[in-house]
Amino acid sequence: MTNDRSILKIALTALAGTSIEWYDFFLYGTAAALIFPTLFFPKDLPPLVGLLAAFSTFAVGFIARPIGGILFGHFGDRHGRKRALVTALTLMGVATTLIGCLPSYAAVGVAAPVMLVLLRFVQGLAIGGQWGGAVLLVTESAPSGRRGFYGSFAQAGAPAGVVLANLALLLVSANVSQSSFMSWGWRVPFLASVLIIALALFVQLRLEDTAAYQRLLAARSEHAPHEHRSPVLEALKTYPKQIVLAAGAFLSIQVTFYILITFVVAYGANPAVLNLPRDTMLAAVLVGTAFMLPATLMAAAVSDRYGRRGVFMAGAVFAGLWGFVLFPLVETRSFLWIAVAVGVGQAFTAMMYGPQAAFFAEMFSTRVRYSAASLGYQLGSIFGGAFAPLIATALFAKFRSSFAISLYIAVACTITFLSVLALKETYRTDMESGAES
Repeated sequence: MTNDRSILKIALTALAGTSIEWYDFFLYGTAAALIFPTLFFPKDLPPLVGLLAAFSTFAVGFIARPIGGILFGHFGDRHGRKRALVTALTLMGVATTLIGCLPSYAAVGVAAPVMLVLLRFVQGLAIGGQWGGAVLLVTESAPSGRRGFYGSFAQAGAPAGVVLANLALLLVSANVSQSSFMSWGWRVPFLASVLIIALALFVQLRLEDTAAYQRLLAARSEHAPHEHRSPVLEALKTYPKQIVLAAGAFLSIQVTFYILITFVVAYGANPAVLNLPRDTMLAAVLVGTAFMLPATLMAAAVSDRYGRRGVFMAGAVFAGLWGFVLFPLVETRSFLWIAVAVGVGQAFTAMMYGPQAAFFAEMFSTRVRYSAASLGYQLGSIFGGAFAPLIATALFAKFRSSFAISLYIAVACTITFLSVLALKETYRTDMESGAES
């Protein structure tokens, strides 16, 4: 059994890794809302069209995520959680640093958005692989009664990444002129991502793979014929229902989260909508999302005591209702009320996101856990996060009202509620013996 000090070290390393990894991924989302429409696309595009074009490149990362989940899931189930995580971290660091080096549309024409899309695709592959590695390193090492709490450290990297990404852009924006920010200042936070490679080296040198995986490896050496099975195909054959329902469970987390951190920024700062200062929107999202960090840990800890499903479904109900409060608060143009709108929305999202790491890990057996959990998570990310900013922008362009976007959030939350309702409770599952199929 892993002692308290060791599991805390693993949990904090997972938090650091996912924070920097998500920082890279979300940095792109914020830049897509504020910078990329004019930098990587023709300047004569109408504002909403440019925004749709930029959010389309944002969606490419999500399309790549299930592919990353499949590739790294196979790798992680075959060769270890740690090696898969190290590879994903390195890949993300390289891709994000290269985005900071890209020439603009004015310099190289259509080659600029093409290169941007390719690197965004690589980001998606990396993020598709890192989640499973980080979550399983923690949940497979944690004591059974605290899997939710320790697993939520890997989850907390998402709001931490948003805070870091917005803070980085705010710091650069505050210290250079507008023209300098648009020409080179925005590149600095992307170039800083080279530091993630150092963290990957730390994980490689200082952490051991999980005891659960090591036992699986020992068992495989005694049953060589099973070595040739594909973990992904075995996961799809053994757990098709759980994978589909896991994707549905993740749907509203992605929809609400990305509307709160990406579309809300564009909605407030776009000259065609509210025309608020860019820094005001970035700061409001930063402050609001900071509340998600403790809420994620608290929700996960509650799920250790009372079960994953109840906390998860309550979060879906509250988030669905809050969607109808969100935009009226943003439309007040008050920094305080915008921060409240984002903060409360993120707290309700955290009620789902906090227990999710343990919930998904507990659904599946050790031999295919990386592949199955990653598939459910990343399929949900396509239908949720990939298209949320695009759908929200298109709905506003068609109806010129935020009410349609609130309905979209409510529908997504209803799907999540029903998906979790159809799943079994898992918090008392013995992960050593594996989940039931």
